[in-house]
Amino acid sequence: MIVLVVTACPAGLRGDLTKWLMEVSPGTFVGNPTARIRDLLWNRTVELCKDGRALMVFSSNCEQGMDFRKHRHDWQPTDFEGLTLMMRPNARSSNGRRKGWSKARQQRRSYLRQGRAEQ
Repeated sequence: MIVLVVTACPAGLRGDLTKWLMEVSPGTFVGNPTARIRDLLWNRTVELCKDGRALMVFSSNCEQGMDFRKHRHDWQPTDFEGLTLMMRPNARSSNGRRKGWSKARQQRRSYLRQGRAEQ
């Protein structure tokens, strides 16, 4: 059993994948091809994906029962004591947002403090 998720990929790739897999949601494909077909589908996906992203989860003969493949995806499969988990990047460091209160919150807080001081 495999689940293949493609994002920002050409429509031709989606049409190509529907020959072997069922599209259950836009960009999400599910099926049960042989290992050889699975590898050929993955190679075809990577070849046609261009600027898009792809993530494949498939059945495997291991303790967890599944394995991952990724192409240009932010999340990284990481091994933790024999279990493969998907580690996503830290959102705060990757988006460049500042830490602390917004200016609106700071002004409101000072306004509330002034109101208490007058009482």
